[in-house]
Amino acid sequence: MFEGYWGSVAIFFGINVLMAFSLYIPMTAGLISLGQGGFMAIGAYASAVLTKDSVPFSIAVAAGGFLAALSGILVGIPAIRIRGIYLIILTLGFGEIVRVFFLNFSYTGGASGIGGMPPYTNFAWVASACVVTSLVAWRLRYARIGRAMIAVHADEVAAQAMGVNVVRVKLTAFSVGAFVAGVAGAFYAHYALFIDSAQFGFLRSADTFLFVVLGGIGNPLGPIAGAAVATLTPEVFRFLQDWRMTFFGALLIAAAVWRPDGLIAAVRSRQ
Repeated sequence: MFEGYWGSVAIFFGINVLMAFSLYIPMTAGLISLGQGGFMAIGAYASAVLTKDSVPFSIAVAAGGFLAALSGILVGIPAIRIRGIYLIILTLGFGEIVRVFFLNFSYTGGASGIGGMPPYTNFAWVASACVVTSLVAWRLRYARIGRAMIAVHADEVAAQAMGVNVVRVKLTAFSVGAFVAGVAGAFYAHYALFIDSAQFGFLRSADTFLFVVLGGIGNPLGPIAGAAVATLTPEVFRFLQDWRMTFFGALLIAAAVWRPDGLIAAVRSRQ
């Protein structure tokens, strides 16, 4: 069922959903990142190196996720002191640092990239990860840490005055989002079977931002909807050939005008 061209599209759609959630989670706490491509790269390269050394795929995926999460904590430490455009610049700089690092790191192929990974990624792996991540994101809104994230997003000063540990909340949001991006990177590496630093540059992070904003940041279903539209629409209109991306751009403009809060309406908080 999930083979051939549309099977490949389904797998890449699932990877994009994971990337969307990797940004949706920190954005729940008001943290806007343009460095998700860097976290994805860490997970991709780490898992690729491990599986080429005969490490089981599940362990390699987890290791890639945890290394990305550790990087998220390191980025989050300076990020908790800044906000707004300066936070975006910081995360953008992190993404470029990671890209340039792998561009010059000979152990992972440098500019030539790395290939020869076993083709472990399949629809079952990706779909399972998407389901688990979606459930976690949905449940997070009603968990204590999730409510703390929403409070920090709404008013950081007021949240701190009410006893919310803002530092812990922000670091948690960054690290969890980075972990999900690292897992997405591991799946990507073992499906594409070749990766290089150019695949994880600014455009990857910008696409991730598009998924979340297009779908809506106020609902856990938003990242799924945004990833679906951004991934599937260009494929559905492939018959338009060179005009398909123009048509896709027009749809994005229409969505921005008529659905500025995203395709999926925000969830009302329980009392």
